[in-house]
Amino acid sequence: MRAPRFFRSCIVLILAAFPAQAREPTDTLTIRTLQISDHPGQEAPSIYVSGQIVTALRFEKEIEPSKTKLLAWEGRFKAPLVGSQKVVLEPLRNLDAGEALPLLVTLIDGTEFMFLVKPRSREEWGWTDYQVNVFKDPNSYDAVLSSLHDALKRERKLSAENERFKVEENSIDHAYATLLANGQVKQTPFHREVFYRPKNEDMDMVVEVFSGPGKAAVLIHLTNTDYGGPWTFDGAYLTRDFTHRTARPFALRMNRTHIIPGQSGKLAVVVDKTAFEMEGQLVDLALQIFRGDGQLQVAVAMDHTLVRK
Repeated sequence: MRAPRFFRSCIVLILAAFPAQAREPTDTLTIRTLQISDHPGQEAPSIYVSGQIVTALRFEKEIEPSKTKLLAWEGRFKAPLVGSQKVVLEPLRNLDAGEALPLLVTLIDGTEFMFLVKPRSREEWGWTDYQVNVFKDPNSYDAVLSSLHDALKRERKLSAENERFKVEENSIDHAYATLLANGQVKQTPFHREVFYRPKNEDMDMVVEVFSGPGKAAVLIHLTNTDYGGPWTFDGAYLTRDFTHRTARPFALRMNRTHIIPGQSGKLAVVVDKTAFEMEGQLVDLALQIFRGDGQLQVAVAMDHTLVRK
């Protein structure tokens, strides 16, 4: 069965309209604790920032504004805000890879801290610092309390991940996604409706869209042709209007999350009919795949008619 002309056109328009869109950073905004030692060999800690996202550093004691400076901030940041026990940074744009701006913070008692302000890492573990609590005395009340909060947050995250893994083990959608990612399409109930090869200068891509009984699926083939290094997977979102407010659930499987130049990989997504249901009716959705630098790699329209009764 051929896809309707309108549906095929929607895919082309979406793929062409959002080539440089950056993903929403809310899921990687981090509050963390830095405990600075007196060891003379300690390297300057890194602070990770993203364009137009505010990063606050909070200290145990009052700061001396006249002796607190972010070097070469002009043209890159709004004027840093320094007062009380806080330094607030707001980049005008994402810093270039490799940029590292020195930040000197001096407390009123003369204690000095040196940091390197860097762009969010492109690796999977990368994050943007939303708030950094800086302590020199690890035994102070605030330092112990902040470390306790960090430990509790890590424990909650691990518990949530373990619960998610348990659910996925018994999920038919994740089983179908695994089969698709492993090239076993014939072992699934899906029928291919659309085959498309979007243009990209450093990544050869093929997009396949499938319909199914009460479900829909997308299979994306990626070949790293000239990315300048390993391609990494950064995130996937299924939404009604490209915002987190309308995010919908789905099952995802990849046969590899890092793709070196010359290497290929597959990413499969399976979506249940319930994800298309909003306010009593079926709506169209859009799948967005983001790469390691936070930029949109590919977007695919998922028409509600893909869900066969």
